[in-house]
Amino acid sequence: MTRTFRRDDDASRSTATESTGLETLLVGIDAGCLPVFERLFDDDRIPTVERLCSEGVTAPLESQIPPWTPSAWPSIYTGVNPGKHGTIGFVGYDGYDWHVTSNEDVREHPLWTLLDRHDRSSVVVNAPVTHPPDEFDGAVIPGFLGPEDPSCHPDGLLEEVRDAIGDYRVYPSYTRDDDSLSDVAKIEEYRSLIRMRGEAFRYLVDEYDPDFGFLQFQKTDTVFHEFDGEERHVDSVYEAADEQIAATLEACDPDRVFLVSDHGMGPYDGYEFRINEFLRDEGYLETTTGGKGMPSWTPMRRRLREGEECESWEPGAAARAASIAARFGVTASRIRAALERVGLADLAIEYAPGGISRTANEQVDFAESKAYVRARTELGIRINLEGRDPAGVVPPEEYEELREELIRDLQGVETPDGDPFFETVAPRERYFHGAAVEDTVDVVTIPADFEHVLTEQVGPGDYFGPAEPWNHKLDGVFVAAGEGVDEDAAIDRAHIFDVAPTVMAAMGVPYSDRMDGSVVPVVDPIESTSYPAYDGDADGDRSEPDADVTDRLADLGYLN
Repeated sequence: MTRTFRRDDDASRSTATESTGLETLLVGIDAGCLPVFERLFDDDRIPTVERLCSEGVTAPLESQIPPWTPSAWPSIYTGVNPGKHGTIGFVGYDGYDWHVTSNEDVREHPLWTLLDRHDRSSVVVNAPVTHPPDEFDGAVIPGFLGPEDPSCHPDGLLEEVRDAIGDYRVYPSYTRDDDSLSDVAKIEEYRSLIRMRGEAFRYLVDEYDPDFGFLQFQKTDTVFHEFDGEERHVDSVYEAADEQIAATLEACDPDRVFLVSDHGMGPYDGYEFRINEFLRDEGYLETTTGGKGMPSWTPMRRRLREGEECESWEPGAAARAASIAARFGVTASRIRAALERVGLADLAIEYAPGGISRTANEQVDFAESKAYVRARTELGIRINLEGRDPAGVVPPEEYEELREELIRDLQGVETPDGDPFFETVAPRERYFHGAAVEDTVDVVTIPADFEHVLTEQVGPGDYFGPAEPWNHKLDGVFVAAGEGVDEDAAIDRAHIFDVAPTVMAAMGVPYSDRMDGSVVPVVDPIESTSYPAYDGDADGDRSEPDADVTDRLADLGYLN
């Protein structure tokens, strides 16, 4: 049974929960990495992070495949690969339909529920993919991919936090395409969100007196995507995060600190590759002009920001009409071309109902295709396998032959400059294993040096276009400092699967033998142990994802 944590104002609080101070603080800086940090160090923008890096042990933290927020953060706090924890990208798939990824998709224990088994309490603020929250000794306010007013643990926590610190929001108060605000005003909104994370965390630590705390900052990633890595905006956002880390260290006085990121960030000098268009030309993929099309944040973004909970997006009347028109050749791209000739394209786009352009263009026909890319951030191709997928067309006995053929074809793709586009094209087994492996891609496709990006969109024209100027790199950052940390340890690098076992070892708690990582040799080693298999809840009463699972919408444009 889940224990109820008693706080300071409860006269019956047991001596076992008396204050001993925060033992371990885990700070998450999304997209944080040494190349970004070092420029900021030179300008004295992030003195607290610089001090942690100089006084503690610092090394690159290798991310996973795919190195994106909704899959990589669960890998950090569960210590297992996506083939075990089950979150592959921004959306999870139910056959050919989808829902926004949530904590209902995470199929392995996070470290705070494992700590709970050893009478260690936790406070978790803004951790991605934690809505709806687990029950454990402590408190959690979910972050990215949850709705604007997420369910928290315990019930009523969000209202309590707002009463204590003022406003608390998950997402900015403006929409990403809102041109009524200046970039400076938008960055101030980012800074406000970062302040809210720190203030909420410090309030909850004071109220709950946890052993472990996890405080995550997301806008340190988003600023690169939304503002093309413009230095003055990056500087302002990272300065705000550094200020909140400094205030948290002073207020909470943790015995030790770990600072980690889910991936790195850097400039891209390469190309965007329309991989599904390539697959269509090679005979693997079919298209249609009906249905919902590829997963998209656009129709769901405003609904989630407004706090709505809904099943995945369904086309409205206007979008369905556009879909019908497209079957007769009246596509969104043709309409746009005509409007551009009379100077009205931008106006039409501004006022068009969400989803029309998507349903009125060609889309992947999942059921009729042999292979396709579901979402570019999955970094791989899914084979439409008979017996696994609802309308699978590839017999199991042809699976390996088809996969080898796909690998050969993709290994031969070259950029317009004549260089190989892919660094790695490989079977999924090289990167994924576990009970959820069938939810992953069948062929992993990694662009060379992470200088290129994929897009899942289909349509006429060249395969290649310019890549966005900043995007994810494989190396993030690992920093460890404080009590029990061998600050003279020399490590070349660590892996994100190592974070959870290392945090648990530092706290003297055995980590799970199902974790794929190991203890980074900056703390004393500890033996792993077997924990009950994850069954949706430590007590077995957590519901499986179903039609009532809330769809999430992120603030990033990772899906078209």
